[in-house]
Amino acid sequence: QVQLVESGGGLVQAGGSLRLSCTASRNIFSFSTMGWYRQAPGNQREWVASITSGGTTNYADSVKGRFTISKVNTKNTVYLQMNSLKPEDTGAYYCYSDGGPRYWGQGTQVTVSS
Repeated sequence: QVQLVESGGGLVQAGGSLRLSCTASRNIFSFSTMGWYRQAPGNQREWVASITSGGTTNYADSVKGRFTISKVNTKNTVYLQMNSLKPEDTGAYYCYSDGGPRYWGQGTQVTVSS
């Protein structure tokens, strides 16, 4: 069992930045892909970004060029740097890991005001 704990959400104006963090309860980064989904009210959960155990990153088209995913293996932590935020980025952001069973964090809320 792995626990994922997110932090860093909040309220920001359009054009601003936030950095989300997700820390795992044990070292899984060496063999797991980590990533982020988001879910706006009334919408389905949407994949945002991922980073493989080898460090390859992928992004949804809607965030490409604005968001950056990274990780620090020794801290068991993955980050999502979000710049040039837009109101449509508003939602609950969930961290996940894929290294066998998929694990999810509890989510952190991001609200972008116009």
